[in-house]
Amino acid sequence: MQIDRKKVDGTQRLNRIIEKFIVILLFLATSVSIIVTFSIIYIIFSEAIPFFKEVSLVEFLTDTQWTPLFTQKHYGILPLLVGTLLTSLIALLVAVPSGIVIAVFLNEYVSAKVRDVIKPIIELLALVPTVVYGYFALLIVTPALQKIIPDLQSFNALSAGLVMGMMILPMIASLTDDAIKSVPRSLREAAYGLGATRFQTSFKVLIPAASYGIVAAVMLAIARAFGETMIVTIAAGQFPILTFDPRQPVETITAYIVQVTMGDVPHDSLEYRTVFAAALVLFLLTSIATSLSFYVRRKMAMLK
Repeated sequence: MQIDRKKVDGTQRLNRIIEKFIVILLFLATSVSIIVTFSIIYIIFSEAIPFFKEVSLVEFLTDTQWTPLFTQKHYGILPLLVGTLLTSLIALLVAVPSGIVIAVFLNEYVSAKVRDVIKPIIELLALVPTVVYGYFALLIVTPALQKIIPDLQSFNALSAGLVMGMMILPMIASLTDDAIKSVPRSLREAAYGLGATRFQTSFKVLIPAASYGIVAAVMLAIARAFGETMIVTIAAGQFPILTFDPRQPVETITAYIVQVTMGDVPHDSLEYRTVFAAALVLFLLTSIATSLSFYVRRKMAMLK
C-alpha cells in the first residue's frame, strides 16, 4: 500500500497549527486570571497609598476608634479587624468540629448508599445565597438566642458567626472527607488488627493521618469567612465598636466597604480612600490564610 506523502505532511502541518492555536487559547485564559489578580492588587495599592500619606500607619494600626464618616474622625482599623476576627472565630468554632465529625461519620459509620445521599444534602448548604443566610440569622437565629441570652442585642456577632459557620460547614466537611478518604486502607486494618474500636481508629489514627488536609481545609474556610459580606452586614450590624463580646453589635471590614460604597461619600476624598485601606487589610488576611493552605497541601503531597 503506497502512502501519500503530501497528504500526511499536510495533516501533520494542520495538527501543529491546531495545537499552537490551542496553546495560545490556554495561555490567554491563564493570562486573564493573572491580569485580573494584578489589576485588583494595583487598584487597592494605588488608592491606599494616598490614604497613608494623610493618615499615619501607626494611627491606622493602633487607634481604637474607626469613625471616618463622623465629625470627629478617627482612622483606627482595630474595631473592624476585631469584628472580622470575632465573627470568623465563632464560625470556625461551629464549622470545624462539626465538619470533622460529619466527615468521619460519612467515611466510617454509614454505607456507601447512605453516604451518597447525605453528602449532596450537606453540600446544598453551599448553594444557598449568603443574603438568605443573613436574614436567617437576623430573623430566626437572633430571636431564638434572645430567649436564652436576654441581653443579646438585635444586631450581634454571635448570630452572624453561628450562621457563617453553617455557611462554611460544607467546605470543611467535603475537604476533610476527601482527606480522610485518601488515608491508606492499611492504617485502618492495622488499627483494627491491634484491637482498636471504630471510634479509636477514626479519631486516633485517621484524623492525625489526614491532619494536613484538614488544616488546609480550615485555612481555606478562614479565608472564606474573612471575605464574607452579606451575613455580617445584615446580622452583625454596622457599629465599629472595639469589643470582644459576641453579644454586642460589630462591624467587619467587608460590612464597612458595603456601607461606604452604597453611601454618598465623594470620590477621591479621604473618606472614600478608607475603603481601599480596609480592603488592603482584608487582602493581606485572606492572602496569608490562602498561602498557608497551599503550603500545608504541598507539605502533605511531599509526605505521601
